[in-house]
Amino acid sequence: MKRREFITLLGGAAAGWPVAARAEQSGIRRIGVLVNLAADNSEVQARIGAFIQGLQEFGWSIGRNVRIEYRWASNQNDLSRYAAELLALAPDVVLANANPSMDALRKLNRATPIVFVAVTDPVGSGFVQSLAQPGGNATGFTTAEFGMSGKWLELLKEIAPTIKRVAVLQDPTSGSSSIAQFAAIQAVAPSLGVDLLSLTLQDDRQINEGVTAFARSPNMGLIATRTGAAISHRDLIVELALRLRLPAVYPLRLFVTAGGLSAYGPDIINEYRQAASYVHRILRGEKPADLPVQAPTKYETVINLKTAKALGLDVPATVLARADEVIE
Repeated sequence: MKRREFITLLGGAAAGWPVAARAEQSGIRRIGVLVNLAADNSEVQARIGAFIQGLQEFGWSIGRNVRIEYRWASNQNDLSRYAAELLALAPDVVLANANPSMDALRKLNRATPIVFVAVTDPVGSGFVQSLAQPGGNATGFTTAEFGMSGKWLELLKEIAPTIKRVAVLQDPTSGSSSIAQFAAIQAVAPSLGVDLLSLTLQDDRQINEGVTAFARSPNMGLIATRTGAAISHRDLIVELALRLRLPAVYPLRLFVTAGGLSAYGPDIINEYRQAASYVHRILRGEKPADLPVQAPTKYETVINLKTAKALGLDVPATVLARADEVIE
């Protein structure tokens, strides 16, 4: 979706309409959307476009029977403020992107219905009681089982078979999620002849120093685990990997469109499309507590050939053949 088309789509749903004007439109339902990414990011445009298209398939038309209020928080420090602003508008349901958005909303409100997308470990994070029976005001779509994290190392080894040591970027603030992902990678490392090093994601300086020091030896690689910190620092991580000539695998397509080498993970755009069905059901009277959390139904492999060329890598034909998207 082109940026101009996306802005047009949002035109009828922009935040900031006068309250009186909204009140005059009786019968119009209100959806809040909280995203921990910038509005002009191409990946975000595609995700929101899929969500809007999904709503349209259920008969919801922006400006006719539904309004959408957006808050974009590319700076994670703004999430609490934007979450409060969104909830103050009294939306009928909120769509929340990823764990940081859910954290911000749950700290402020336990009553407004929430449909989350791209959330890791919703049970362990305290967002729901169980996947089958969420039991509260939130439900949605989780990113993946932790066991699939081992596939990142398998993909990395396929693309760069000479790799002997891999740094795994972990977020200490993500609790058991980051630990579980690292454990899954550890489980496959011996069979691939790879040693692992855990590097902590906290701030730009720490990431820069840690990755730079690691990259001083030959035959090194990099994996970013699926955490909020990795997404927040993705531009720096991708830039470091390219500058230091580190073959890398990322957890989401978002990193590859930013210039990263490769990614394997759930199709988040598809999850946004599916999220429209849950928003529709809640607007029709169903409760989040009765809607089971759904696991991904589609995974995707994305390869950036331009980055591969810059790193001097020849991506095997077998990898390209099964890739869902190849960026040239």
